[in-house]
Amino acid sequence: MSNSDGFIEEVTEEVRRDRLYGLLKRYGWIAILAVVVLVGAAAWIEWQRYQSRLTAQAFGDAIVAALNLETPDARRAALLEIDADGARRALLAMLAADTLEGEAVQGQTLEALESVSADGGLPALYRELAGLKAAMLLQDSAPPQQVMDRLEPLTVPGAPFRLLALEQIAIAQLRAGESDAAVETLRGIIADSGATQDLQARVRQLMVALGGSLEASEG
Repeated sequence: MSNSDGFIEEVTEEVRRDRLYGLLKRYGWIAILAVVVLVGAAAWIEWQRYQSRLTAQAFGDAIVAALNLETPDARRAALLEIDADGARRALLAMLAADTLEGEAVQGQTLEALESVSADGGLPALYRELAGLKAAMLLQDSAPPQQVMDRLEPLTVPGAPFRLLALEQIAIAQLRAGESDAAVETLRGIIADSGATQDLQARVRQLMVALGGSLEASEG
């Protein structure tokens, strides 16, 4: 390489360096701003995650504290007083229903479950479970047909609690004096491949108590 070629390369490199410095002076603030925005966004996301963890922990602690109270009434009242919305409110309503004792609080618990069941903003799983629990609460007090009407929408094919709803329908049919219809409903549950062992055991016991034949349902 001649001296002239080396000189030209040095000049070219210097020009490139000067252009780079010029660009940095003119547009460097954009890169700095981008870095600040990225760091700020990452910090904000992490803060939100931290707050979510704190909220979830506080919610869980409140549930544990409520469930550790001595009486069912105290547990139920504490659960329904926890500040929550959406799916968490649905969970509290269903936990409160599980603590139910006596007719005095049935109306309030039923109201909470119906509110969850009618909330279109909640996932269908929560709404249908709340509807099932509400129907189960009414088994001993409401007319059987009213209970069956509540349960009917939960028995469509593919519904997550379809078999449990059918079990409750069979109980309502029995209350209405429709023993034959109840037996047929129970047979349908046993024949369903989705029935759990516990559910099948309950259904078989009920069918035997009703005098129904297990052979017909089991092929």
